[in-house]
Amino acid sequence: MTEVILDITRLLSRVLHPTPTGVDRVEMAYARGLLAAVPERLQFAAVHPSGFYGRLPTRAVERFLDVTEQRWREEGLGRQSLRLFAAKALLSLRPRLAKVSERSIYIQPSPNNLIKPGLMRAFLGRENAKLVCLVHDLIPIQYPEYARPGGAALHARRIETVAALSDGIIANSNATLEMLQPWLGRGGRRPATAVAHLGTEISPAVPPYVADHAYFVCVGTIEPRKNHLLLLHLWRAMAEQRGSAAAPKLIIIGRRGWENEQVIDLLERCPALAGCVEEHSGLPDRQVQAMIAGARALLLPSFAEGYGMPVTEALALGVPVVCSDLPALREAGGDVPLFLDPLDGPAWQRAIDDLSGADSPEKGAQMQRLRTWRAPTWQEHIAILLNLLHKLGA
Repeated sequence: MTEVILDITRLLSRVLHPTPTGVDRVEMAYARGLLAAVPERLQFAAVHPSGFYGRLPTRAVERFLDVTEQRWREEGLGRQSLRLFAAKALLSLRPRLAKVSERSIYIQPSPNNLIKPGLMRAFLGRENAKLVCLVHDLIPIQYPEYARPGGAALHARRIETVAALSDGIIANSNATLEMLQPWLGRGGRRPATAVAHLGTEISPAVPPYVADHAYFVCVGTIEPRKNHLLLLHLWRAMAEQRGSAAAPKLIIIGRRGWENEQVIDLLERCPALAGCVEEHSGLPDRQVQAMIAGARALLLPSFAEGYGMPVTEALALGVPVVCSDLPALREAGGDVPLFLDPLDGPAWQRAIDDLSGADSPEKGAQMQRLRTWRAPTWQEHIAILLNLLHKLGA
């Protein structure tokens, strides 16, 4: 039987981070999904934080996944407990040499390692493996103004590695696959491709967050492409014109990213926002989902997205969504959300005012459309992945 090797370098590299990013969640979902689907032929591998590459003992990986998921879902570990967990985990997950299978497929679900094509070639040669990559987006290349300095060049190198070495590619949306097409076929390769939307995971029986005031949520890293400035300017105007007590609250959930000085200045130094805007980071999953569940709506005025996990999560919780009119977000939300131009401030203000009311026509319309919407699942995603592996001879 063809061996399936899953790279979990990303999860090991972020062992000291208390809460996950979207990419972390995806790598975890791949680990869980493949353990459930093909346990008899699944192996784990990684570039260990020590710098060495090798196979990882499956039982140690499973213990690591269990604890990691628990601290994401419930409450994070304290600083000392987290360091102790990390030390023990990394010791138990020391890379080891393994007998190479006659046939194997190496799955790379994160961007880690892809900026080093020579390293990837060495892995594939050592494992005698075909390569399957998950591509999350091409945003740093399409919109270099939203990336970190040098981010476009780094991401171009990743995509060049994917195009040059992959036998199969999974894209998280049709929008991502369309953007990837010009890169494929370079160097004479034509990898098999498939689109698999990212799954939606909702903690069971999440009670909605109870606040003393109507509120909206915006979920995502605070970075330029997320367009937090639009919302903060709208909220400042509402507070100044109506008084902060009369304005709904805005709860921003996400860590601070890069090149966001204007947003941080508003959050920290704007008196009008002090009573009506809250910022939270490092929250466990259940608390984030509780805050989404109690909100009047999720607001996502992004300029660019590869998919849209907050959209599917909010809809799965029965919460209206107002988001930018982007192809990837339309794939995520279908016809349920209200799609707006991310620069049309008056339209966003009208939507916020409508959804602030107890008897909102927009909420009623979205709840009606939501009846025929179904959240994508990780089981479906993994099934598409396994079908691609089958085509490649697994």
